[in-house]
Amino acid sequence: MTAPYLSQHSRTLLLLAALVIAAPAFAAEQTLGRSLHDHSWTLKAGTDASGAAIDGLIVADHPFVLRFDGKRVSVSGGCNQMNGGWRLSESSRLEIGRLAATMKACEPALMNADTALAAVLAQPLDARIDAGATPTLHLTSTTGQALTLTGQPTLKSLYGAPTRIFLEVAPQTVPCHPGAGAPTQCLQVRERKYDQQGLRVGSPGEWRIFYDRIDGYTHTPGVRNVLRIDRYQRKQVPADASKYVYALDMVVESEVVNK
Repeated sequence: MTAPYLSQHSRTLLLLAALVIAAPAFAAEQTLGRSLHDHSWTLKAGTDASGAAIDGLIVADHPFVLRFDGKRVSVSGGCNQMNGGWRLSESSRLEIGRLAATMKACEPALMNADTALAAVLAQPLDARIDAGATPTLHLTSTTGQALTLTGQPTLKSLYGAPTRIFLEVAPQTVPCHPGAGAPTQCLQVRERKYDQQGLRVGSPGEWRIFYDRIDGYTHTPGVRNVLRIDRYQRKQVPADASKYVYALDMVVESEVVNK
């Protein structure tokens, strides 16, 4: 006659066996999630179930870039910035929630590309990463659509958490001599302060020549901008380089200034 219940010893063995089986899947999920976080992912190709390119998805000189930050994912590079939530299951299935988008009007090709990508990302996606110096992310939908993206380390993964600052950029550049390099043109900047409500506080700093570059920012002569900047500090500073790395978070103000 068999016992109608499992002994405490048997239940413990079954629990341990389940944990052993689940451990590799959990580790794989953690590794995949960390890699998603630590890289920005640039879309290189998109195909349908037949292997043909997804119509309208790729627009020359306007690559889509996906960034996973915390529980949020952002999509840039098309017409509008798109943002939403995301989760990763134990079976390496990526699910992206409904994407909210800005409402900017652009050329039809970019708007169509936004629509095409959003349609693919709305489906559950099997995710796989080929590791390497430049990792490759493969996303495959349940309908056979496939996206291929290449990864670049994020500044946060390289340098740690940034400091948030605001820089006002003068409308015109000035001649400068950065380090041992040839004479060139540099930005003029001064620091601004804002309170928690987004209102200016205090007096602006002194104008100074800015010898560094701001990742993600392209200056237009004659336009004054106030930029919200993420400033990262290098752990090891190369010779003739700044100890800081600057990245554009958003443009707070923009104004065309007549000469």
